[in-house]
Amino acid sequence: MAKISNQPSIKNQLILGCHITGVFDVNRRETLPPDEYPLIEKWATSIKKNNLKGILFHNNFSEASIKQHTSTNLEFVAIIYNEQFTPNVFRYFAYLEYVKKNQESIDSFFVTDVSDVEVINNPFITTLFAENPKSIFCGDEDKNLDDEWMHDHNTHFRDSVPGFEHFETNFKDSILLNCGIIGGKTDIMINFLEALCEFHHVYNNNNRTQYTGDMGGFNFICRTKFNLNLIHGAPVNTMFKKYENENFNCWFRHK
Repeated sequence: MAKISNQPSIKNQLILGCHITGVFDVNRRETLPPDEYPLIEKWATSIKKNNLKGILFHNNFSEASIKQHTSTNLEFVAIIYNEQFTPNVFRYFAYLEYVKKNQESIDSFFVTDVSDVEVINNPFITTLFAENPKSIFCGDEDKNLDDEWMHDHNTHFRDSVPGFEHFETNFKDSILLNCGIIGGKTDIMINFLEALCEFHHVYNNNNRTQYTGDMGGFNFICRTKFNLNLIHGAPVNTMFKKYENENFNCWFRHK
């Protein structure tokens, strides 16, 4: 993989994740137990292997666990979960608040799932990342937006978000983007997270369906506001749900 020589300090390049427990997870169909480090261990270990800095936002790790696992490569940040949103959606508000508060010291960052995403290679030192400072790098799937699950997932938005049906029609043959991996330079990522949080604040605060709306909101904002800035798929991510172990040129493995 092509590399660049002027690698900034790991303090300026972050991998952010969020782990909220004690709340029923509609995607997993279960309530995750508190203070279970093994649930995020692969994510944390992969960050350390690549000498990156990870920050885990959480609501239930004990002081003992935090003390045991805090290191140069991993920091824990306690948050108060707002039950108005599902954990999958609330995490974006936590990320945005933190990054805006610390943006002067953050050059670039990724936000990722923590239970099924691992870092394979440091994305920040690649030529692709360096040469595309205005791009959003994200995961994708081996299917199009016009997918039965996505159609059901977007039910809540179809009647409430102006232009949503047009978006579904216009991009029905476009690759389905996956919000388990999103990253880029801080400036464009703040713009993106602001747009995404505004979307969820306005249109997803009263979602009573069995779907979280995170994938629908993510694809809508990406395609309608940042479509010309997107870089997705390899080498950003391995094929979703393929559990690929041989594609060592990718930055992240997603399941």
